[in-house]
Amino acid sequence: MLRGSYQSRFQVDLVAEAAGATPAGPPEGDPGAGGEEAKGRFRVVNFADPSGAGSPDSAEAPPPEGLQNGDTVMSETSLHSSTGGQHHYHYDTHTNTYYLRTFGHNTIDAVPNIDFYRQTAAPLGEKLIRPTLSELHDELDKEPFEDGFANGDELTPAEEAAAKEAAESKGVVKFGWIKGVLVRCMLNIWGVMLFIRMSWIVGQAGIALSCLIVCMATVVTTITGLSTSAIATNGFVRGGGAYYLISRSLGPEFGGSIGLIFAFANAVAVAMYVVGFAETVVELLAGADAIMTDQINDIRIIGTITVILLLGISVAGMEWEAKAQIFLLIVLITAIVNFFIGTFIPVKDKESKGFFGYDGSIMWENMGPDFRGETFFSVFSIFFPAATGILAGANISGDLADPQLAIPRGTLLAIVITGIVYLGVAVSTGSCIVRDASGSNDTISSGFTNCTGGASCNFNYDFSTCKASKDGCEYGLHNDFQVMSLVSGFGPIITAGIFSATLSSALASLVSAPKVFQALCKDNIYPGLGMFAKGYGKNNEPLRGYILTFGIALAFILIAELNTIAPIISNFFLASYALINFSVFHASLANSPGWRPSFKYYNMWVSLAGAVLCCVVMFVINWWAALLTNVIVLGLYIYVSYKKPDVNWGSSTQALTYHQALTHTLHLSGVEDHIKNFRPQCLVMTGYPNSRPALLDLVHSFTKNVGLMICGHVRTGYRRPNFKDIATEQARYQRWLLKNETKAFYTSVFAEDMRQGTQYLLQAAGLGRLKPNTLVLGFKNDWRDGDMMNVETYISMIHDAFDFQYGAVILRLKEGLDVSHIQGQDELLSSQEKSSGMKDVIVSIDTSKDSDADSSKPSSKATSLQNSPAIQKGQNKKSPTLPLNVSDQRLLEASQQFQQKQGKGTVDVWWLFDDGGLTLLIPYLLTNKKRWKDCKIRVFIGGKINRIDHDRRAMATLLSKFRIDFSDITVLGDVNTKPKKENMAAFEELIEPYRLKEDDMEQEAAERLKNSEPWRITDNELELYRAKTNRQIRLNELLKEHSSTANLIVMSLPLARKGAVSSALYMAWLEALSKDLPPILLVRGNHQSVLTFYS
Repeated sequence: MLRGSYQSRFQVDLVAEAAGATPAGPPEGDPGAGGEEAKGRFRVVNFADPSGAGSPDSAEAPPPEGLQNGDTVMSETSLHSSTGGQHHYHYDTHTNTYYLRTFGHNTIDAVPNIDFYRQTAAPLGEKLIRPTLSELHDELDKEPFEDGFANGDELTPAEEAAAKEAAESKGVVKFGWIKGVLVRCMLNIWGVMLFIRMSWIVGQAGIALSCLIVCMATVVTTITGLSTSAIATNGFVRGGGAYYLISRSLGPEFGGSIGLIFAFANAVAVAMYVVGFAETVVELLAGADAIMTDQINDIRIIGTITVILLLGISVAGMEWEAKAQIFLLIVLITAIVNFFIGTFIPVKDKESKGFFGYDGSIMWENMGPDFRGETFFSVFSIFFPAATGILAGANISGDLADPQLAIPRGTLLAIVITGIVYLGVAVSTGSCIVRDASGSNDTISSGFTNCTGGASCNFNYDFSTCKASKDGCEYGLHNDFQVMSLVSGFGPIITAGIFSATLSSALASLVSAPKVFQALCKDNIYPGLGMFAKGYGKNNEPLRGYILTFGIALAFILIAELNTIAPIISNFFLASYALINFSVFHASLANSPGWRPSFKYYNMWVSLAGAVLCCVVMFVINWWAALLTNVIVLGLYIYVSYKKPDVNWGSSTQALTYHQALTHTLHLSGVEDHIKNFRPQCLVMTGYPNSRPALLDLVHSFTKNVGLMICGHVRTGYRRPNFKDIATEQARYQRWLLKNETKAFYTSVFAEDMRQGTQYLLQAAGLGRLKPNTLVLGFKNDWRDGDMMNVETYISMIHDAFDFQYGAVILRLKEGLDVSHIQGQDELLSSQEKSSGMKDVIVSIDTSKDSDADSSKPSSKATSLQNSPAIQKGQNKKSPTLPLNVSDQRLLEASQQFQQKQGKGTVDVWWLFDDGGLTLLIPYLLTNKKRWKDCKIRVFIGGKINRIDHDRRAMATLLSKFRIDFSDITVLGDVNTKPKKENMAAFEELIEPYRLKEDDMEQEAAERLKNSEPWRITDNELELYRAKTNRQIRLNELLKEHSSTANLIVMSLPLARKGAVSSALYMAWLEALSKDLPPILLVRGNHQSVLTFYS
């Protein structure tokens, strides 16, 4: 698509007009347009090379001079930007009929046009790309994007194949609604049942109940027809019939499961119909005494020959198949007309066989039921398969010229016509044929004897003797399946009709199965079946699918016993009908703006009733087959759900999920919070989610399936942010979290500094009740190495959390948390992205080792894209990664420690201050998880030496009331003991560089220094908080003594009064308290109770 070797900013390409579209006027002054191209329409293909270096051979290279004024383009000229002579080539909208001239000047802002809304691979015409928002809105000297596509519509492999297919599809045979849908559906619905079972059904159920049976079946098929019409008119329909309709409505799980069994059902249905045909032929051969071997083998031989001939017609192409269907329909209609004509011609020698012509007494006698070994539902189950076949037209949706018009019109008309014919046959057979007849003339009764034969007595026949005999009568509705041949004007035409009905249904199924299967394979729902997706010839015929269908049909023909398989096939079809009905209900319930079918005669509740009716009928026909069908559908559904195919069809399942989430979120907002329902909802300042794995994993351990987790990321920098990048990264990292099975959300904001960004997140993150209540930070290990203003910012974030009534949690690992600088970490994301390329690479932005403030702080530290390890690795897969140094090796190991199962160990809870119970709740939630369940909770509390037992008992009582298991309670009576001298000296040394030392300078100079460096520690505050300082040093000694082997320490976070304690002193306290320890979690709730012992 790209002309020349350069990337153009707006390259205008002339595209030949698609068939049927109005040709545009000839472009004025375009040097490259001529002949066919002059009728073209403009298509924006690509964007621009800021240097303006056009390829010399490009037909569209614009003339070199011109003027540019905002987004206004003067005709026939190339334009220079006022900001430096860069070329920007735009649409010349005066020469294009798609753009209105009424605006008074040429604007690149495009008017509405159908081609902007086509999918990339649309087979109906070319896709135009509308000018993007960036193109219209950004400054003229700004390069809005580097991508080849304006709106990010990269082609997926499936779409590329479809686009190629569309390009090659000139001269394709497409059918209208009569040839494509009506004829197929009528042939498929009028099966053998019409000729050899309808009369028997009337004999068993009577005229009234037979009509009821036909009406019940028609109601089910009509509702399904309405639902099919609604789905088929809700957007463009491609090939795949029932599978395509269900998968695009309910998603790949339902579509994939039903598509496979629907294709299989059609393949076996071929065998069923061919065997029906073969049985009729063998009966004729038996009548002529021309049996070849024995009956079963003759059926196999004739069936095999028939299915080979049908395969030949199918493979010859859809055109031949359609011609064969038209011929078969003519034969079938002739046979039906022949029967109705025959009913009006009473013949004397047919009377002994029970046919007397239309008579009120016969009709009245046959009105009620006369079940012999059958029930109403068993008769219904025998008739219902005759009503199926309504999807025969929809199944070749890809071969229809206009599926949206053809499917509703053809399917519904076919249901009406076939339903009327079935009712007509039921009434006419019941009105002119008696139920039992002997076939011999010696049953004529004299008018004087008592006649007990019913209506036949009026014609001087008494068939009561044969009814009473052991063998029963041979003729009549109950006994003779071929009674319609007897009645018809010319018997052999009915036989031809039977042949036509069976062969047409077999042919329709033989075409449907491969088409549906091909569509299923193209979507790659089942990876192993991809070979069957390939199509051949101009009509993209699935030849491999035909061979597979032929093989399945042949296998079942050779079995030749189809009574067991028939109910399963009916159930497979019914399962598809049920899901089509359910799709319409589901889509209407989800209330998605995208659900707007142009066919309006549907109702969601009627569709639901149709789905329920289909399920009921499944169990009525055969309960074990219904159970088997449900088990198979469920099994395939679970398989597809587990495989999670990488498709997004905008299904109603997604729409309903959104609808329910919105409804529940709003409902939740109307309910007051209660202590019993408190959940830690954490805003975790991870930066990029993969840059601090330990922080992510630990918080995920206690929030998974319990509370909300939001990965917050503050982007800082001095350049103006590219908000488009932030939006694409948002989607990419959210996908990374999902693929890592981390139940969390990723939210990034752009701010001038970390504190401002955190304030944004604290205020705006979340929705309604789903808002964070706890801020989680990583400990700033490198606080002494960088600018102390970063420490000021970090401590201010903790103060802000308390101001916003959040709890605060800080995780410290002695090795550190941030692994983003380690080569190879970047592929954590890239390797999990399906599509490779520049857009999926994560650039490691922070080179400083462990600043938890932000992983993309100053833009000057950003590593260039080309030097990113992920890029290097992408370019050369075999390039050796550099060996890690020891500290990085340890850091990498430490960062993964919470991903493994924690063995038998302890979680030590140092609950020194009552913060509402969060310090206790987090370890409880943690030890409930599988990875941590072997760890015991040990509780440490402060107390007085003379009341240790009392304090221990009080705490044990409290914990038992909270129903929290613990293995041990330790009361520390020596918390306020003075720490060791060397530790105090180490602390003094630690804070020495950060002291203000105001006693050694003038007051004014001291104040000036304090204002410019507010983090400095004054002598006054150091003296004032001496006791608190000593307590932190002492607690560190106690922690090393009691908890040096713990898997995790959870400890009360010391508080510092805002404005009174400088950030350097507070940071020094946290450093002194938590250094050289196992992983430690410093926790401080917002002093609202989060635990209760009341029920």
